[in-house]
Amino acid sequence: MRAPTLDELAPDGHDFAADPHPVYAALRARGPVHRVHIPQTGDCWLVVGRDAARAALTDPRLSNDIRHSAWDTDGGHAIGVNMLQSDPPQHTRLRRSVAAHFTPARTAALRPRIEEIATALLAELPAEGTTDLVSRYALPLPVAVIREVLGVPDTDRDVFHDWSTELVMPTSPEATAGAAASLTDYLTDLTARKRATPDDTLLSELAARSPESLPSESLTSEALTSEELLGMAFLILVAGHETTVNLISATVHSLLTHPDQLAALRADFTLTGAAVEESLRYNSPVHGTALRFAAEPLILADAPVSPGDAVQISLAAASRDPAHFPDPDRFDLTRRPHSHLAFGHGLHHCLGAPLARTEATIALRLLLRHHPHLTLAPTPTPLTWRTSALLRGLPELPVHLGRPPEPWRRSAVN
Repeated sequence: MRAPTLDELAPDGHDFAADPHPVYAALRARGPVHRVHIPQTGDCWLVVGRDAARAALTDPRLSNDIRHSAWDTDGGHAIGVNMLQSDPPQHTRLRRSVAAHFTPARTAALRPRIEEIATALLAELPAEGTTDLVSRYALPLPVAVIREVLGVPDTDRDVFHDWSTELVMPTSPEATAGAAASLTDYLTDLTARKRATPDDTLLSELAARSPESLPSESLTSEALTSEELLGMAFLILVAGHETTVNLISATVHSLLTHPDQLAALRADFTLTGAAVEESLRYNSPVHGTALRFAAEPLILADAPVSPGDAVQISLAAASRDPAHFPDPDRFDLTRRPHSHLAFGHGLHHCLGAPLARTEATIALRLLLRHHPHLTLAPTPTPLTWRTSALLRGLPELPVHLGRPPEPWRRSAVN
């Protein structure tokens, strides 16, 4: 008999995708680890308590390599091999291949360019009226930034944007498969071009680690296979902007639905970083980790995990654990310290966290300065949240850029 899904654990009439936290709170009240069913995959242990999550994130007995899984799988990967699916020493080698491009110093050097891109996007918005902030701002900003980090030429900007957008906001299974295939071919070709004409971009760095580019004595320790090179490029592409898209849109949404916190930020823009940190905790853009698999028997909190069992750590649930976050369902810019797990912990802590924080902080500050009267636009139905096992975000965020619409001003006066 299979375990229940999270949707099945939700109270009657409650939409788990719209708000998963009541379900997580009910589970947490019964214990930090539970058996649940993930559709299309199988049963797994779900970690919802912060202490158990932190322990699981650093437990070497939990492997990211699917070959440790007890599920019926061929061990293959959809698009290449990346560090998210590997353990040391392979993980160490793969992470080292891109780490230099995500240091605090490298991120700081990108700030002027991020500000330039954000300013240009804001200039394209109308001075007032209603627009979708995701498609017009929260999405194109990180896509443009990661395009430059990877080293995609300006001449390929539009097709790269279209393919990337399809992967993040799928329109159909066929279109998504086509975008993935097109990007695979494109990145393979671009990597070959970077190998022939190196520069200081990330794809050029990856190309330099291909067997064709390394001396024979370095092949064993440093070389990336073609599957690893492609997998790392895809991981950086998707993780490098989907998380940031969700972070920017969720932060704006949280502020617009908490007017007291928005007023505090508008009065003191030095709180912008705090707003991003609280948003990371309150609406974690990375909902849960990739599955990990028990390489040997272990007890996780009070759960008996058998070899081959799958384990998922809910970063969203852990970051609202009342044992660590008083009044966890309150959005509070003054909350300290920022001890959330939104970017994970341990070996697989998100390498791009400094870049995501920087992009979101710049995006938020410039948006509120350009549009000081920003409000949520009225919608006929509640906003839809796209929630998967790994990610959670708003596919659309309609906002009013100018002064609040007339009916809103009248209701405010009344």
